[in-house]
Amino acid sequence: MLNRRTLRIKAMQAIYAYQQAVGSDYLLALDQISEDFAPNLNSMEVQDKKLLEGKKQMATLMFKEWHEKQEYDAEGADKEAIDAVNRAIAFYNNATKKDFKYYGNQMLSAVERIYDHYLGTLQILEVIVSLIEEEEEKKANRYTAAEGPDTTGFLRNKVVQRLLQSPSYQESIIRRNISWGSDISEIRAVYKNILKKDDVFLDYVKQPEHTLEEDVEVVKHIFKNIIFKEKNLQSLFEEQDLNWVENKSIVRSLVNKTVKIFGEEAEEDKQLLDLSANWEDDKAFFEDLYFQTVEQDEKYEAMIAASVKNWDVERVALLDKIILKMALCEMHIFRSIPVKVTINEYIEISKLYSTPKSKQFINGVLDKMAQELSAKGDIRKSGRGLIDNK
Repeated sequence: MLNRRTLRIKAMQAIYAYQQAVGSDYLLALDQISEDFAPNLNSMEVQDKKLLEGKKQMATLMFKEWHEKQEYDAEGADKEAIDAVNRAIAFYNNATKKDFKYYGNQMLSAVERIYDHYLGTLQILEVIVSLIEEEEEKKANRYTAAEGPDTTGFLRNKVVQRLLQSPSYQESIIRRNISWGSDISEIRAVYKNILKKDDVFLDYVKQPEHTLEEDVEVVKHIFKNIIFKEKNLQSLFEEQDLNWVENKSIVRSLVNKTVKIFGEEAEEDKQLLDLSANWEDDKAFFEDLYFQTVEQDEKYEAMIAASVKNWDVERVALLDKIILKMALCEMHIFRSIPVKVTINEYIEISKLYSTPKSKQFINGVLDKMAQELSAKGDIRKSGRGLIDNK
């Protein structure tokens, strides 16, 4: 299931993508200034290329000054250059505003798509059942003896029956519009070429009766050793989700726990799992983490610059700066998360995603800043089992 570290990573990836987009917006704004002063090849009038180039250079310097200081000195500039700068600023602000919302929405959609993959993976059982029933229908209409093993024993699997007949499963499939559709060729190939030749599955379907434990074990086996390992299926999942390699373990965990739940003896109405134990709280956590970190970027940039006096803050790796800013944001706005937990989480994330030396750098900077901010009362922690500023 999803945990807070995974959500921090998703927020970090979204912020990184946003920062890359902001860099592109800056270059596009400069390109717009260049286009404003490009010679008009269709004009009947003689173009003063040196004059145009001079205005372009002036406007470019003014825009760069604005980008650094949020203001520019227009003294000595003509109206055309000033107008070009203002247009570039308007373009840049609109583009970054759109990107800010876009990557925040993309982040949430990417996480929620993990749940769709979970449902889609469970639905493979439904497709397998339909393939077995299709085979039986064809066998009934044949005049010659059918070839291949009899797999109808799988239709009596109590775990599969409970899952597919569960209102929770059926409602989720309909609500999120999950369907393999008519193109089930990959699943059909797995069923025909792998599952129908699998010793564990064949031993299972040969038995006339099965215990609930045997039903659970064969379903676990199908997911673990076939669905989550078969190369063509995995390639299909990767096409559907660019982050499948990263998300696969989450989907696998959700599926395994679901099989366990539907394999329990109790007959009460069983529910599918949510993405996390407290999805609404976790959703609010990582949305706030993304939006607040980006909105307070200048504040956290200045704090980092003041803390790493022996470093040029511009030389700090972009990913390290994002990690530091997220950690500072988390310390400030999430009062119930202990400072030590925050620091440890971002150290672990740096080990996974940043440079080999990032761990020590981030640990040192965050530890120092946390102590200073706590001493000044800028970071206050409260809640069950917490002491302020600890």
